[in-house]
Amino acid sequence: MRVLLDTNVLLDSLLQRAPWNLESDEILRRAQPGVLDLAVTALTLANLFYVGRRIVGTAQARADVRRVAQTLDILPVDRSTILHADALSGSDFEDNIQIAATAIAGMDAIVTRDHSGFASSPISILSPAELLHQLANKRTP
Repeated sequence: MRVLLDTNVLLDSLLQRAPWNLESDEILRRAQPGVLDLAVTALTLANLFYVGRRIVGTAQARADVRRVAQTLDILPVDRSTILHADALSGSDFEDNIQIAATAIAGMDAIVTRDHSGFASSPISILSPAELLHQLANKRTP
């Protein structure tokens, strides 16, 4: 399964925002090529740094972005992504960018705690708990 992690899911893990970090941490632990491929957009990396530096400082925020960039796939945000996002009906342009990047990359789902921003998404939207449930049900005894 190939999924895009929304910014809030990564922030939950990186900043250890309880209680959401438990599910986010578990998702990151379960990442395995060909089983659970995780991606973020380039936009998410900028947002991680912006939010993180105010909470954990510039050095730690840079380290967190570097760690994510080294371990997760990064989907580009280019002209076609922006034009695709602009054509979507959702009112949150940032979420539309996430949807567009995910669609262009042919990902299976977006994992987020904020379903409201993705109401018009043609891509499957899962909460962290829903993704973990799906992964648990795919295991064979």
